[in-house]
Amino acid sequence: NSFVIRTNTCGELRSAHVGQEVTLYGWIQYQRQGLFLVLRDFQGLTQIILPQDEAHSHVKKLLSNAPVESVVRVTGIVSSRPPGQENPKMPTGDIEVKAETAEILNSCKKLPFEIKDFIKKSEALRMQYRYLDLRSFQLQYNLRLRSHIVMRMREYLCNLHGFVDVETPTLFKRTPGGAKEFLVPSREAGKFYSLPQSPQQFKQLLMVGGLDRYFQVARCYRDEGSRPDRQPEFTQIDIEMSFVDQAGIQRLIEGLLQYSWPEERGPIMTPFPSMTYKEALADYGTDKPDTRFGMKIVDISDFLRRLDIQFVQNALSYPHGTVKAICIPQGVRYLKNKDLESLKESAKSQFNQEIMEIICRPDGSLKSLLTKFLGEKQQLELIQVLNMQVDDVVLLAAGEHKQVCSALGSLRLESADLLEAAGLVLRDPTAFHFLWVVDFPLFLPKEENPTELESAHHPFTAPHPSDTSLLYSDPTKARSQHYDLVLNGNEVGGGSIRIHSAEQQRFVLEKVLKEDSEVLSHLLEALEFGAPPHGGIALGLDRLISLIVDAPSIRDVIAFPKSFRGRDLMGNAPDYVTPEELEPYHIQVSWPLAE
Repeated sequence: NSFVIRTNTCGELRSAHVGQEVTLYGWIQYQRQGLFLVLRDFQGLTQIILPQDEAHSHVKKLLSNAPVESVVRVTGIVSSRPPGQENPKMPTGDIEVKAETAEILNSCKKLPFEIKDFIKKSEALRMQYRYLDLRSFQLQYNLRLRSHIVMRMREYLCNLHGFVDVETPTLFKRTPGGAKEFLVPSREAGKFYSLPQSPQQFKQLLMVGGLDRYFQVARCYRDEGSRPDRQPEFTQIDIEMSFVDQAGIQRLIEGLLQYSWPEERGPIMTPFPSMTYKEALADYGTDKPDTRFGMKIVDISDFLRRLDIQFVQNALSYPHGTVKAICIPQGVRYLKNKDLESLKESAKSQFNQEIMEIICRPDGSLKSLLTKFLGEKQQLELIQVLNMQVDDVVLLAAGEHKQVCSALGSLRLESADLLEAAGLVLRDPTAFHFLWVVDFPLFLPKEENPTELESAHHPFTAPHPSDTSLLYSDPTKARSQHYDLVLNGNEVGGGSIRIHSAEQQRFVLEKVLKEDSEVLSHLLEALEFGAPPHGGIALGLDRLISLIVDAPSIRDVIAFPKSFRGRDLMGNAPDYVTPEELEPYHIQVSWPLAE
């Protein structure tokens, strides 16, 4: 209550305050027949008793006629609630305030929706009236927790470990590779700034400048169009260090998360487990595995290779041919036929992958198209290889390794959703499973042109120390010093040890990626002036907080988010500007605009 004119907040009065005169300010949350109202502020709720005597009739009239969500001042005496009327669910439930004077500071017009957490509101309406949505308990909690976590992160980095908080520019120039960037026109004809998708180059240049340890709560921008649960502007906890290796960055992040982790979510154990990219893909079909539940992918190629089954032999004859499967526990009991069909359809449409199911009947026999190729002994062996129990359903895929793994990885998550929707709890909603994924490939074939390569992380990532020679002889086989942090199947951070040799950086850009290195001449030149070995990481703050509070979307942990299509529905941005305003930027819009 420092610096303000109230004596107390609406969340702090207790029995110890009985008899005191208090002045409260807040919003009317609820009214009851001219008898009492509930006053709300950021900290909580207090019940206000309206005076019933003639002398205070104006106070009663004022407060009972004020619309819900009006802002009022109430001065009165704290008294105990009558016996039996206490409310144990309310922190202030033992007391009430008998109003003596009151003032309506601002009346509220008819609301577009009720401000209660349990009232279903359309997201478009919530975003149009975001300032009203922010009054809800959940959003208040999310934003306050976010603020607290960021404060603890600053303490850990700056006060305990000597990091320097540096703001880097928002207006910069286009960077090769990576996500699409927003363009900002300049007054020089034909020249544009770009909004950085991350402070990547600046943080490396700060290391060249000898700052040793940098950190920033960084705003980042990506023009990715309408992708669900992505925002065109988002926040990273951005970190870079000199003279560090991968293990050093990992220990720093584990310590940072442990220090800033909210107490009410229970402790997190360090060090976090680690898994190579290869293992993640083979066992979970993805580079961001959700390790809260089993259903790992099982390789049954060796078992089936001995059998003369045409489609199996065809699949295994490919250079990276394989047969793999996942086992859905109690699938017969929890999944309907249409669920299995939708799983098979999803593998076909997303990955062009055929799926065959195997069902374990109550008598232990198998039901599948595969069984006609298997004798009784081989069926028993298959049950053992797949560790099948009665009522389990196995989904089997044959083909090229990466495609098979990706398809089964996707089906693993889809079938977990279906099992949980049917009432089987697989993923503990209160569990937090952190995981490091390491040893990524340095380069991947471009999707649109597989003969060309692109960086798996970004072009500044250093090769794995034991694969440096491969960078020059066979770059597709080189592993990188890139590491991702995964939480419950979501990527919440990614970083790498950087290339600090100008010669090696130029080789990667020009010879491997076939990029024009001129755009990065400032960085290449900086690396020639005694750049220290350095590395770093960025944590996605919005995603991390949304997982901690179990929010359905990252929009629920951002004060003023953009819609699915990147629009601000409250202020109606982006918006048109006049030709006169465009003139200094040498830009014209081609009309008429197609809607």
